Amino acid sequence: MNAQRAQEITSSPSMITVTYNGESIYIEQVDEQNGKATIHPLDEPNNKQSVSVTNLKEQ
Repeated sequence: MNAQRAQEITSSPSMITVTYNGESIYIEQVDEQNGKATIHPLDEPNNKQSVSVTNLKEQ
């Protein structure tokens, strides 16, 4: 995935399924300049991490 698509998903009113390492995640924020996204597993909102958007997969 690219940073622009990750930002579109973040701004979308619908729930779009995205995975990181095979796990469904929620994208909280996207840093388009650095190609990073702050994410957390759907069932663990306190388990935030910053990852490269290229590792995110839209389902």
